[in-house]
Amino acid sequence: MLRASIEATGNPMKHVVFVDGQEGTTGLRIHEYLAQRSDVEVLSIAPDRRKDAAERARLLNAADVAFLCLPDDAAREAVALVSNPHTCLIDASTAHRTDRGWVFGLPELAPEQRGRIRAAKRIANPGCHASAFILLLRPLVDAGLVPASLPVSATSITGYSGGGKKMIEQYQRGDDPRLAAPRPYALGLKHKHLPEMQQHTGLQTRPLFMPVVGGFYKGLAVTVPLPLSQLAQGCTSQAIHRALAQRYEGERFIRVMPLHDPGTLERDGGFFDVMGSNDSNRVDLFVFGSDSQVVLIARLDNLGKGASGAAVQSMNVHLGVDEGLGL
Repeated sequence: MLRASIEATGNPMKHVVFVDGQEGTTGLRIHEYLAQRSDVEVLSIAPDRRKDAAERARLLNAADVAFLCLPDDAAREAVALVSNPHTCLIDASTAHRTDRGWVFGLPELAPEQRGRIRAAKRIANPGCHASAFILLLRPLVDAGLVPASLPVSATSITGYSGGGKKMIEQYQRGDDPRLAAPRPYALGLKHKHLPEMQQHTGLQTRPLFMPVVGGFYKGLAVTVPLPLSQLAQGCTSQAIHRALAQRYEGERFIRVMPLHDPGTLERDGGFFDVMGSNDSNRVDLFVFGSDSQVVLIARLDNLGKGASGAAVQSMNVHLGVDEGLGL
């Protein structure tokens, strides 16, 4: 074991980490986060052995933490290669996000979530749209302000990096004029994030969800409109804002912005900056409202808190180190 060899040299013990799928968008960003840290030893696989199951199994089982940055089926195959009970898997795919045997890797989900992540050996990293949606709705469902039975709709606009390497190349070629306009997608109403969006908010029905990809590299904002008449009796935008502020008080990576955010309505003329949380692991939550309606917006970096940053944050929680280390 590499860990034993490190210990034998007399050097400080390092956490051994392997990224299975290290050449993908999420895997590359995780490597960037880890490269600046002295407390981890990152195992690498030779390019010509990336599909060698025996070599992957060796590295997966040698790791304290292994990130699975793979398509769903490949992630399931990777799980089957792990026999070391001490290896913690953090799966960035969709494969295990609603699996009861896995812990959802969103430390801010509930007061007990960090303890669950700390104890878990199987952690499912949230999707980018799902993280924003869940962080908006879960506190309001828990507080009884949004009925669990309410049919909820949401729109998300995201940068094209969320589509992975193929979509990034498509946009950056610049040879398709159709890509200059925002493009709604998942029109079959079966987006892969929907199951986790329902399960981890406590909603009884799947949200009506419309994602839109834009011609910018990264940044994401999920918008949830709510008529106050369908919420708890007497509910106001002030009550919703207060519930979010109370729930996330002290959370270093969640910022509840001022009610009817003046920075948006006044300084920016009412135009919302989708990229305002980029290059951070931060989620910004906004509440805008009138006497009869409220609009909630959650903004994050889809490659940061929406993917790689969230995975590293969960690793930090699991290892018991500073949660923001490297972020």
